[in-house]
Amino acid sequence: MTRILGIHQPEHLPWLGFFNKMSRSTKFVLLDNVPFRKNYFQNRNKIKGPNGSFWLTVPVLNKSSKQLIKDVKIDNSKNWQKDYLRSIELAYKKTPYFERYFNPLSDIINTKYTHLADLNEKLICYFASRLSMYNFKLVRTSTLNVSGSKSELLLNICKKLNYSTYLSGISGRDYLDMELFKKNGVRIIFQDFQLPSYAQRWGEFIPNLSTLDLLFNKGKKRSKECIECGGYKDE
Repeated sequence: MTRILGIHQPEHLPWLGFFNKMSRSTKFVLLDNVPFRKNYFQNRNKIKGPNGSFWLTVPVLNKSSKQLIKDVKIDNSKNWQKDYLRSIELAYKKTPYFERYFNPLSDIINTKYTHLADLNEKLICYFASRLSMYNFKLVRTSTLNVSGSKSELLLNICKKLNYSTYLSGISGRDYLDMELFKKNGVRIIFQDFQLPSYAQRWGEFIPNLSTLDLLFNKGKKRSKECIECGGYKDE
């Protein structure tokens, strides 16, 4: 059996493609030792309401453009949890699986995490467990004592963990130094995720929302089927 390493920044309430990559990985690395991008997908993601998609955001104390994800703190001076959970409730209360997933999610959100990466990791693990994804091991790069940037950093993670197969997102073709990996004996495979459509509340299907939308609308079994659409391709 091929051992596959997946690497991704610890996004907030990630979309389906994130968990598809995780489902294909033997070990999954949260890339938390790279610069934080404010108001990208690290502290927010989209869900769907009566007026279309909108952002759910965790306020953060971002001190500089060089601050690493692992060091970003949540701005707990604001009572953001109340509005955050109320937005979810108004959007999804009448979905088939709201009662099953909302309370455990609320418990996580209402826990006063200091660092954003800790909250995101907890949410990622929560979703993974609800999707019956138990075939991977999770680790953070900040615990690995690895250095470098871009392709060099990703390669060093593979070498540190003794993996010879790296699973990249489809956009990796545009930025990875393929020759560098080849010279170091690491094979790159690319995610081949086919985004499925599914019945959503509030009208026509909107793609690329948080996996939260899928779970509330379709439940565990159908969500797992949607997440596992596609596999991977060799370069």
